[in-house]
Amino acid sequence: MSFATARGDIKAIQEEILRLKEERNAVILAHNYQLPEVQDVADFVGDSLGLARKAAQTDAEVIVFCGVNFMAETAKILNPDKTVLIPDPGAGCSLADSITVEQLREWKKQHPGAVVVCYINTTADVKTECDYIFTSSNAVKVINAIPEDREILLLPDKYLGMWIRRVTGRENIRIWDGACHVHAGLSYEEMKRLKETYPDAELLVHPECGCSSQCLYNASLMDGNNGIEVKILSTSGMIRYAARSDRQKFIIATEVGILYPLKKKNPHKEFLPANREAVCEYMKMITIEKLRDSLREMKYRIELPDEVMERALLPIKRMLELSS
Repeated sequence: MSFATARGDIKAIQEEILRLKEERNAVILAHNYQLPEVQDVADFVGDSLGLARKAAQTDAEVIVFCGVNFMAETAKILNPDKTVLIPDPGAGCSLADSITVEQLREWKKQHPGAVVVCYINTTADVKTECDYIFTSSNAVKVINAIPEDREILLLPDKYLGMWIRRVTGRENIRIWDGACHVHAGLSYEEMKRLKETYPDAELLVHPECGCSSQCLYNASLMDGNNGIEVKILSTSGMIRYAARSDRQKFIIATEVGILYPLKKKNPHKEFLPANREAVCEYMKMITIEKLRDSLREMKYRIELPDEVMERALLPIKRMLELSS
């Protein structure tokens, strides 16, 4: 099959998806890490916080979530009476899998009275045991809303937790030992080498990265042009920042899927991946064919117990309120 034929097939599938979407009164939400052809048919492309907002606001009867399971679960919790589909139910998350609800309950027993703050990258069951939920976009704002004298249990991402502790100066934050397998592999040494190779490039780093806290620390020790210029940003934060920055070249430290929306919205700027192998195989499980089949056959439906949805809704609502 030639490349032209392959692209023609994708175009035909995309046209069918748009037709099916209208027939089903559906909305398609896609994460910034999704495949380009999936992003191109989505009604909204964004990070976890932006997607949660759109899920809460939609009037559509059907939500097709092109992301990973915990994101689709959040959409279902916000829309218990709507149909929420995920094109591949196997699209999991190594970070979400790093803590179970049983482990969290045991941790809470060891720290009675602590405020439990969990990253949105967690299962619905885990969210039921949390007081607050945050995303990389509003993490600092959520922590600052908690009285300074309260002990905090922060889960599950240790790198994001270390970055939050450094930025907020809160020493009473206890951090779970979990990590995203993609972001954990991005090292400070890689960032330093890239900055030496491309001194005119600005470094944008996701706070889940294993290098985030060290990048921030080393940048704070430097001054003037001798330092490593670094911005710690969510994926949507990267897109917004790149659009308003005067710089023409950026090193991007997160999953490589973000390069597509960055380039699409900033066609005259250059974006260099910190590591071309930083690929989330779970995000890439959602293909354009699976998206079409999901709408055709109305599969795979996200189903959660009523009790789980009710208990997880409160911290999710707090997250949305603190991000407004």
